[in-house]
Amino acid sequence: MTVAAPSHAVSRADRTRLVLAALGVLIASSDTYVVVVALPNIMNGVGIGIDHLQRAAPIISGFLLGYTAVLPLIGRIADIAGTTATFKWCLVAFAAGSAITATSPSLAVVVTGRAMQGVGGGGLIPVALAMVASRWPADRRGVPLGMIGAVQELGSLIGPLYGAAIVAISTWRTIFWLNLPIVAAVGIALCLTNRHDTTVEPPVRSPRGGPVATSDRRGSPSGALVREPGAGRRRRDLPGVALALAGTAGLLVGLDAPAGLADSVSFGGAYAPIASGPWAGFTTPVVLMSAGLLVLFAAWELLAPSGVARIVGARGGRQVIARSDLPGALLLAGVLACVVIAFSTSDPSTQVLASSTPVVAPLGLALAAGFWWRQRRAEHALISKGSFSARPAWGALAVNLWVGAALISALVDIPLFARSTVYPNSEVGASLVLVRFLVAVPVGAAAGGFACRSRGRAPYVAACGMLVSAAAFVAMTTWSAGSLGGGIRPSDFELIACGFGFGLAIAPVNVAILGAVTERYHALASALAVVARTVGMLVGLSALTAVALHRFYLAEARIPSPFVSCPRSPENCPTFNTATTNALLVELHTIFAGASVCAAVAALMALWTLRSNSVPAAPTIGASLPTARETP
Repeated sequence: MTVAAPSHAVSRADRTRLVLAALGVLIASSDTYVVVVALPNIMNGVGIGIDHLQRAAPIISGFLLGYTAVLPLIGRIADIAGTTATFKWCLVAFAAGSAITATSPSLAVVVTGRAMQGVGGGGLIPVALAMVASRWPADRRGVPLGMIGAVQELGSLIGPLYGAAIVAISTWRTIFWLNLPIVAAVGIALCLTNRHDTTVEPPVRSPRGGPVATSDRRGSPSGALVREPGAGRRRRDLPGVALALAGTAGLLVGLDAPAGLADSVSFGGAYAPIASGPWAGFTTPVVLMSAGLLVLFAAWELLAPSGVARIVGARGGRQVIARSDLPGALLLAGVLACVVIAFSTSDPSTQVLASSTPVVAPLGLALAAGFWWRQRRAEHALISKGSFSARPAWGALAVNLWVGAALISALVDIPLFARSTVYPNSEVGASLVLVRFLVAVPVGAAAGGFACRSRGRAPYVAACGMLVSAAAFVAMTTWSAGSLGGGIRPSDFELIACGFGFGLAIAPVNVAILGAVTERYHALASALAVVARTVGMLVGLSALTAVALHRFYLAEARIPSPFVSCPRSPENCPTFNTATTNALLVELHTIFAGASVCAAVAALMALWTLRSNSVPAAPTIGASLPTARETP
């Protein structure tokens, strides 16, 4: 065995993985926003009238719950089992959720499918970020991290447009069916990339010294590569391919139930459900048999001999779960679920927190206490002591909280301002105003990544971006009823500046947190950063809206009634209408002012917390890890 010097070189296979990871993130992020335009069609498809919009809330909160609550566990598994293997499993979960959603006969099934999509799609983002961190040296991560951030934000622009185009020419189910071939193409390309690249991560060791899993990332802080002996001679996973194809094809045909098969004399019996109710379609013989084949596929991937090049790299799954602190992850998932339920199911027009908060809050506190107790005593804690003690590590999470609180104000209240003024009868026109903001975010993300080619610039780039957004929000507090509309207006530049500022901050925050933790926690750190921004959005929406509504009610109370302002024609009183619109503008100006404060705090937090001259210590996972290139 010969030993070569450590290398920082980024291979062609690494760049190919980056492109594939970015494509996966784009698909998932687009799907996050596609429900914005498809929701009325989905409601109609599962038997919910448009006048019962509150019943469709779980479609959104279910996705958000899956997106948020399970991310820390996915991040920890990726740190142990490897980023590529975890990325593939996230693709599988996203595809499965898409298939379930596309074939949903009832609300319960739609919610389940969307939750699975949230788990898989949400997991792709932190795993992709960790994939970059494991392959690019610390001072060269800015550009690829900016690329991931740009495509993530691009999804918020593409998703609604893509969904509207599909709904215009087909049904809402087509949106989710189309996810399957795209995900399959990404997965196959990723498998082919790994097949031709035999450079893999050294095995993570179990407490007893045995190998737990072999994956694809760098195993040493220096970026040294290890070439697995015999990796190029591994057999193709033909049994896995056969089981996966047969199970997937049977499941899709079973759930879709084509009339030509379901109503035929020869095959109709295979489509006769065993049970009744909303889940009846999942109890047909063809679906049950196909699900069994997929279970066999998962078992084979876990138990296949080491000489087989497994499709999803699931070897050592039981040991990986044991080391990922599943009890701690479930406790943290419960805490995050309580936060999501408390804020996402509230009506900001009447309350800051949901009516279920008296039950959810004590439960969340109890789960938080259990999580804290678990982390102090677990042999392999989800978040071990000192792992996030570096100031840029916890500081990046704090910055993202404030960024999320400011960002949600733009996403929700800019279209609302347009709808309340120049586009009172056009939802499309109001939404197009936000496009100016959304187009600038991915551009800013790419620029921020380019500016962070040196890690030391991260605090200043992030602070600059958030100060630009804060200034844009201040300008928005001066908008009048005629500030938006057709033609080139100052508001267009303010919207573009605001979006560009948010984009600038994306890559620096990721650069800072990934540079402050050891490689052992790269994926977990990325997951917590995503969770922090999501929680900030939830809390910010409720808090800022509550404060703004208080000002609206105070302004409204001072408006004379139409019978006083227009005694001759109270039913058509321009004076009263103008005063009411002005009160609404006071409310929106208050939200923009609050968003500017949040953005400014994020800028100050970035300057204070993201600066660090320290280098994270080398990871210690069970036995010591190889740190040099081994050539058989």
